[in-house]
Amino acid sequence: MCGIAGFYPNRTDRISTKVLRRMLTRIKHRGPDESGIYVSDQVALGSVRLSIIDLVSGTMPISNKDRSLWIVFNGEIFNYIELKEGLIRLGHTFETNSDTEVVLHLYEEYGKDFLNMLNGQFAISIWDKKKEELFLARDRVGIRPLYYTEVNDTFVFASEIKALMEFPGIQPKMSAEALAEYFTFWTSLSPKTIFQGIYEVPPGTYMRINSKERKIIKYWQLPIYKQDDHKYSNVEEAAKDFEKIFSKAVKLRLRADVPVAAYLSGGIDSSVTTSFIKKISPENLKTFSIGFTEKDYDETTYQNIAVKYFDTEHASITCSPEDIAQNFKDVVWHTEAPLLRTAPVPMSLLAKNVKDHNIKVVITGEGADELLGGYNIFKETKIRRFWAKDPNSKYRPLLLKKLYPYLPQMTNASSNMLKMFFGYKLNETDSPVYSHLLRWNNTSRINKYLSDSYKEKIKGYDPIRSFEKEIEGKLEGLDSLAQAQWIELNLFMSGYLLSSQGDRMAMANSVEGRYPFLDHKVIEFCMHLSPDLKLNGLNEKYLLKKMMKNRMPNEILERSKQAYRAPIKSAFDFEKLPIYLKEMLSEHMIEKSGIFNTGHVTRLIKIMNTNKQVSEIDNMALTGILSVQILNDLFVNRSTPELKEEDLLQFDKIVID
Repeated sequence: MCGIAGFYPNRTDRISTKVLRRMLTRIKHRGPDESGIYVSDQVALGSVRLSIIDLVSGTMPISNKDRSLWIVFNGEIFNYIELKEGLIRLGHTFETNSDTEVVLHLYEEYGKDFLNMLNGQFAISIWDKKKEELFLARDRVGIRPLYYTEVNDTFVFASEIKALMEFPGIQPKMSAEALAEYFTFWTSLSPKTIFQGIYEVPPGTYMRINSKERKIIKYWQLPIYKQDDHKYSNVEEAAKDFEKIFSKAVKLRLRADVPVAAYLSGGIDSSVTTSFIKKISPENLKTFSIGFTEKDYDETTYQNIAVKYFDTEHASITCSPEDIAQNFKDVVWHTEAPLLRTAPVPMSLLAKNVKDHNIKVVITGEGADELLGGYNIFKETKIRRFWAKDPNSKYRPLLLKKLYPYLPQMTNASSNMLKMFFGYKLNETDSPVYSHLLRWNNTSRINKYLSDSYKEKIKGYDPIRSFEKEIEGKLEGLDSLAQAQWIELNLFMSGYLLSSQGDRMAMANSVEGRYPFLDHKVIEFCMHLSPDLKLNGLNEKYLLKKMMKNRMPNEILERSKQAYRAPIKSAFDFEKLPIYLKEMLSEHMIEKSGIFNTGHVTRLIKIMNTNKQVSEIDNMALTGILSVQILNDLFVNRSTPELKEEDLLQFDKIVID
């Protein structure tokens, strides 16, 4: 895994080398093993490398035989061996054993169409000297990040926004519209980021940048199938085929020239991946998990059951509320986006433990909930639709109590209380975004904490309406679960889950995450399933449970769904906060940033510190406000210390063309 950066057109060789050194130094956590640059009178490219495949000869940048193509690359192409064999038959010769060189030769042979041949997770940058064109591409579901901006007619790109900041003339500013989106969807609408004028290359797209144009083209979209197109309705038949497809996805992700470990959380998803790994590669497997000092969040009991059952070499750490507070600033620095949950912090600590054990690669279960109906929002939607058929029913809303037994305020909720909370737009069942209307409405309450000036900036902008227009007609005719899945997979997974808890937390610690459930062939298979094979009644991940019967502990297979969460209220106890966090929430800093209403924030802090129980919205609001204050301080005010000469990378490979 790596980090990449570059710009086009180049101005002077001397300046570009210095700028690249600063850009790449900012993201050296993504690739601490090697670094290299390619500089010509037209373009500057660079990379930092975490060496996993071809440890000896895979140093970037890499060229083709006639040096007309140059590549820097972030990611892994898991089927590179098979692709390389095909290229050799066509007459291509190779100087390395890396997947990076395979990507370059595929581009040389097939042009943009090579992207559909890749099974992997990637951000690609290729300079084509003959065309005088820069080519960028990002993997199908957005596992690996890639950002860009323009300054004085220069196109600048990098794996992380903090690298862009090192390019002269770039001064990030908060986007009020994007902030309204984060305080609705938990993410911004692609390609926007929280900063004005800084964009992501959207998942499943490529870009062409030359002297005449900047083109963004979609090469892959999440497959959508209507009821008549579902291939599977029989669970035994589906389980048999899923076994083959998923087994191949896991096997491909075990390819590496370094040891590969796995997360084992005590849930079904990580137990499935661990089970498949052990079957494919029976030798000793290292697994990692994290527990919590607060029992409401802790899953250690189930983790220990899984470890004993699968007989893995296990390492576990425990996270306290104080750990979350102490590490929150660094986590925000790496996520580069507002957070409404503290859950990324334990994931960062978990990845650090992996690194401390000298492991570079870890397999995880992300994607299973989205693809196989695992989230409570899917069950919630099903109950609300059932309730909407008899809106005055006293008993139907009581079904919602089964979904959130870990929330104290839900356990004792009356039917009337449930109606007040879950009854929002209950009868708008024809809306393609019906599944998410309640969540978005609740989250959008955070916008009330914005200052008058920010409210004025977003006046008249409705994020939900904007999203509805963007997807108009796209979800018509789909079953309700498929509609909800499409929204989760396209909006929430890449924009929030993979960025804040996936790539960013792993790569902050120089660890590569691999996700077999997000193999595009697994995705294709799951989207072809009848909805009853995913969510059977209120039984989530029905197919997985049937398939894994007698292949994992019953205590895990039959346990109630527990969402992964981390403490907020106890972590952000104002009196115990680290000095920096306390300063970010001070009236002085709230006033200075101008983003939030000082009085509203002060009252929120008082509520958080005097009430024994606070609402989920209050928890989310405090986390969101604090994370935005930190982002503003680090990125807009640039409070992060300047890079010193002695901190800058010394390149292992320099190519001046």
